[in-house]
Amino acid sequence: MYRNDNRTVITLDAGGTNFVFGAMRANKFIIDPITMPAKADNLDECMATLVEGFNRVKAQLDCEPVAISFAFPGPADYANGIVGGFYMPNFPSFRDGVALGPFLEEKFGIPVYINNDADLYAYGEALAGALPEINDKLEKLGSAKRYKTLLGYTFGTGFGFGFVTNGELHTGDNSCIETFCLRHKHMPNVMVEDGVAVRAVKRVYKDESGIDDPSLEPKDIYDIAEGKREGNQEAARKAFATMGEVAGDAMATAVTLIDGVIVIGGGITAASKYIKPALLNELRSQMHSIGGDSFDRVQMKVYDLDNEQEFELFAKGASRDLKVYGSDKVITYDPQKRIGVMFSHIGASTAISLGAYAYALNEIDKK
Repeated sequence: MYRNDNRTVITLDAGGTNFVFGAMRANKFIIDPITMPAKADNLDECMATLVEGFNRVKAQLDCEPVAISFAFPGPADYANGIVGGFYMPNFPSFRDGVALGPFLEEKFGIPVYINNDADLYAYGEALAGALPEINDKLEKLGSAKRYKTLLGYTFGTGFGFGFVTNGELHTGDNSCIETFCLRHKHMPNVMVEDGVAVRAVKRVYKDESGIDDPSLEPKDIYDIAEGKREGNQEAARKAFATMGEVAGDAMATAVTLIDGVIVIGGGITAASKYIKPALLNELRSQMHSIGGDSFDRVQMKVYDLDNEQEFELFAKGASRDLKVYGSDKVITYDPQKRIGVMFSHIGASTAISLGAYAYALNEIDKK
């Protein structure tokens, strides 16, 4: 979608340290990124930086942009372009609330769309990443099955979530569709994000190894798991496996309510070989009734879509011919309910940018 669209949208990667400004056309960046310090602790300086950055992008364009679209850390009333809330560690100057969207619309005279980064990640994967890739492969393998719903997760400093159905991003009535605050499998009074984010990998490695080294980041722990760096290899692998287990538990709840494929992105996914087995095991686990009956935790069969053999089984399903009662007519029947899990092939950053671009154009086209 929009890969042949000639409209230009200005974008922004808004981090607490730096702002990275850009512009997209036809699903591609058309200028080199412009990086500027965010100055997130001073509202006046931060807003001035935003205006300067967007102006510098406009000066390099060969046409007028139709919109500004980007992800910004919450909490926020994204629909109205208002960012602010008590818990904003990366943007302390926004805690009292800032009408960022209306401010930028007044400055630049074009629509401004602000969303949660995980929402835009899911949207990018649904429109230009995992979902079309999955459906293209299904078609090539001769399967009649097509998927319209995607659950997108980001693993990083937080545990982000968004979902898309039939090409529409679901934001709810309060811009507050979240899974970070679900219960931690092993600590029911603790939020699940504390078991999935960067800090979880570091904490579990410390607890399992007895090594208290604050300088260790997930990349270092991954190198230990791979035997490329000195440390407790078993504890390193356990840190990522525990993350997968806890994430899988939360995903099982979400996918039970939102029936669709799961796509995961973020820097920590480089350790997928240690994360995914535990995650899949959790999604494929069983529950029990009080009477002792066993049943699958997730009512759909769960496939690993990064595994080519499993993808072929996913495409095949359990199709069989079914005779229509009272006639000679035969139809194809596939009783197998199934979903799949895959790690992003385009990367979270690209997916977020694609999502921001597509969201703006989709909103403009609705008007």
